[in-house]
Amino acid sequence: MERRAFIGLVGGVVAWPLAANSQQPMPVIGFLNGASYELSAYLVEAFRQGLGEVGYIEGRNVAIEYRSAEGQYDRLPALAADLVRRQVSVIAATGTPTGLPAKAATTKIPIVFVTGSDPIEQGLVTSLSRPEGNLTGATTLAVQLGQKRLEFLHELVPSATLTAILLNPTGPNFASVSRDLQGAARTLGLRTHLLLASTVPELEAAFASMAELHVNALVIGTDTFFNSQSALLAALALRYTMPAMYQYREFAAAGGLVSYSGSITDAYHIAGVYTGRILKGEKPADLPVQQAAKIELFFNLKTAKALGLNVPLSLLGRADEVFE
Repeated sequence: MERRAFIGLVGGVVAWPLAANSQQPMPVIGFLNGASYELSAYLVEAFRQGLGEVGYIEGRNVAIEYRSAEGQYDRLPALAADLVRRQVSVIAATGTPTGLPAKAATTKIPIVFVTGSDPIEQGLVTSLSRPEGNLTGATTLAVQLGQKRLEFLHELVPSATLTAILLNPTGPNFASVSRDLQGAARTLGLRTHLLLASTVPELEAAFASMAELHVNALVIGTDTFFNSQSALLAALALRYTMPAMYQYREFAAAGGLVSYSGSITDAYHIAGVYTGRILKGEKPADLPVQQAAKIELFFNLKTAKALGLNVPLSLLGRADEVFE
C-alpha cells in the first residue's frame, strides 16, 4: 500500500479522515484482516475496485478503517470489538480467521467475509443461497483443492517417496485441511509426514527437520499466516532444495515451485462489490455467498531448473503465469 495513502499506523490500526465538506456523515467500512497490509496491498486494491464498481470511492464518499492482526489471530476478537464500538457501517472480515471473531462481535452490523474454507462448516452461515442473519461473503477454492495440489506435486516429483504436509495447528482451517490432504495422500498411495508450525521460528525448524526425515516434496496447507509468509516459505524451500507447492501466486513469484488455488483477488473483489451493495441498502441475507470461480496455476521455471525438475508441457499449458 502506498505510504502517502496512510494517515497513521499504530498497532495495526489505520484510520482515514472524513471529508470536511460532506453534507452528511460519510459511511465507514471496518476492514478486518489477519495478515499485514504490506503483504496484502494487492488484495485491498481488489476490494477497493469492487467498491468502485458500485459507486464508492475511498476518501470521496466512503471511509475505511483498517485493523490488522499481523498474523496474530488472538488479536482478532479485540480488533473486531473495536470496530463495533466505532459503529462502522459494514465490517469486511477478510481472511479465513477473521469471520468468526467478527460474527461473535456483532449481530447487528452487516459483515462481508472472505474465506478459503466452507463457510457452512466453518460456522459463518447456515446456507449459501440464503445466508440469513448479518453475514454474507465470498469463498475461494482453497481447502477443497488439496488433493489436486498433491496430484500436481506427484506429477512434478514422481520419484518422491515421502511428502511432508505443513500445517498451522492454530489456524481455523487446521482440521479440514489436515483431513483433506491426508485423505488425498491415502487415495494417491503417498507416504506423508505431518509437520506443524504457527510462528516463524517453527517454520524454520520444520524445514530443518525435513532434511533429517528425508522428505522429498512438500505441500503447504492453506492458512492466512502462511499467506503472510509466502516469501519466507519460498526462500526456505530453495535453501533446503525442497520441491514445494502452495496456493497463491505470491509463493511462486517469490521463488516457490508451484501455486494452485481459487483466485483470492476475485474473492476480495466480490467482497468489495457486496460491501458497496450493502451500503446502498441491501441486506446480507439477500446476497448469496459467492464462490470465486477462477482457478489459478503458477509455475516458477527457474526454481524447477534449480531443483532439477522438468515441468510437463501438459501442466505448463494450463498455467496462468510462468516465472522464469
